[in-house]
Amino acid sequence: MFERLIRGWSGEQVVVRFDEVSSAWMLIGVHSTVLGPAMGGTRLKAYRSPDEALTDVLRLSQAMTMKQAAAGLDLGGGKAVLAVPEVPAPGSQARRELLLRYGDLVASMGGTYLTAADMNIGEADLDIVGERTMHVLGRSVACGGSGSSAGATALGVFHGIRASIRHAFSDGDLADRRVLVQGVGAVGARLATLLRDAGARLVLADLDDERAAQVARGLGATSIAAHHVLDAECDVFSPCATGGVLSAESIPLLRCRVVAGAANNQLATRWDAERLRDRGILFAPDFVINAGGVIHLAGYERLGWDDAQMTARLAGIGQALAEIFERADRQGVTPAAEADRLAQDRLAAAS
Repeated sequence: MFERLIRGWSGEQVVVRFDEVSSAWMLIGVHSTVLGPAMGGTRLKAYRSPDEALTDVLRLSQAMTMKQAAAGLDLGGGKAVLAVPEVPAPGSQARRELLLRYGDLVASMGGTYLTAADMNIGEADLDIVGERTMHVLGRSVACGGSGSSAGATALGVFHGIRASIRHAFSDGDLADRRVLVQGVGAVGARLATLLRDAGARLVLADLDDERAAQVARGLGATSIAAHHVLDAECDVFSPCATGGVLSAESIPLLRCRVVAGAANNQLATRWDAERLRDRGILFAPDFVINAGGVIHLAGYERLGWDDAQMTARLAGIGQALAEIFERADRQGVTPAAEADRLAQDRLAAAS
């Protein structure tokens, strides 16, 4: 199965290591180094099979290539997965030892791949990885990094939602707009706070119903069960959890005017962008709207930006989306197709 998956992939390199001590699969996909070293987060997760984990690596690393290119960064696309039988507890010795061995694997790649945070991996984990390799972004400030990029991701998505509302409704005011945030983890909860402060009427959902209810109580919002998300009426649906939520099965159920969220790979297939347009739903391409995290890491840790430069660059995500929407309308294509063209043009120019 690994062979079939890799043969159908357009990337450069896949590194596979079975960690016998933990029975974990360490998988790293380097999709492109055309613009620079491949950079992308590491996902720590229990998968049903190694094939499912590799599928995640290949899809997500390709999305990272598009994200870096569309954001104008001199970085390529990569992604890693630590596919474990059970996620080791934060602070445990088993977790520390797994991360140290993973750091050795990243180090062995000689800078081709730069790792960062993703699902179940935070700055404390990256501090441990950083004990074994310099090729890591997003360590704690105390350990020489720029800290968590979740806040930057959330702020970029916030600007993107405002641009999307302005295009869909001719008014960028969030006051009294009903926004449904799916997934209230590190990014989703921060985004919900920004939306609340802007006057949006919030509806929150998460696979962990209690977590959604707790965040909702803190923000004066409403929470709903995860299985009611797709058919809940709202102005904006903001997926901030796992990918593949927009499909031939789910799109007919949507009752929103805009889809704009932080999740990667929101479209199950490329045809789903057309399905959204046919339903009159404006889609903010995920690798454009959620680029705040990579902008944070590259800006602070590689380019030496100050806070003012970072604030301006994150606000620019909204402007970038506005331009994509306008060009897509003029050319009669979907915003997803126009965003793809933008990224591919930059890759082609570099190569």
